[in-house]
Amino acid sequence: MKSPTAPGGTSTGPKRRRHRTTGTRVRSVVTALALVAAPGAVVVGGAGDAFAATKISHATATSMFREVGITWSSSGNCSNRNNATCTSFDQLNLATAQGAQTLKRASGCALNVTGGTETGHASGTYSHWNGYKLDFSKYTCVGNYIKNTFTYIGVRGDGAPQWRSGSGNVYADEGNHWDVTYHNCGGC
Repeated sequence: MKSPTAPGGTSTGPKRRRHRTTGTRVRSVVTALALVAAPGAVVVGGAGDAFAATKISHATATSMFREVGITWSSSGNCSNRNNATCTSFDQLNLATAQGAQTLKRASGCALNVTGGTETGHASGTYSHWNGYKLDFSKYTCVGNYIKNTFTYIGVRGDGAPQWRSGSGNVYADEGNHWDVTYHNCGGC
């Protein structure tokens, strides 16, 4: 019997079955912990996704925000994800909600969310719609905290000045609000 050949013509030897029990076990533990931390959370992604995002509901996000004194508002006075005048947190990443909590706790500043996962924002992998971004009202306290604590990294393609936290989250000054991209919970 002929041994399988890898790309480039090298022999791989006899085929061995790999068991994915370790990855599955770790994923199960992470999922269980996320559900304990945020009831109503949903983990999306297949078993092979190393960093699948845990999605939460609007109700879970507002509960997490209330817990630390974060407020939210919408020009349409609504929370429908499919209405651009609403502020919705449906399908928000758990790490994004936790990142907002971290910012509130670390800064001690008032924090008001004006944009969540609703339609009407720019598209992309790390977008509002995909649960990675929140918009915050511009208050002097939070602006000073961001500028004095994080590293200035230059302007974005649209001209918005940006600061990066030590954990990698990016805070962009869009003039009338802060546009924050959460890659993680910021040390929660």
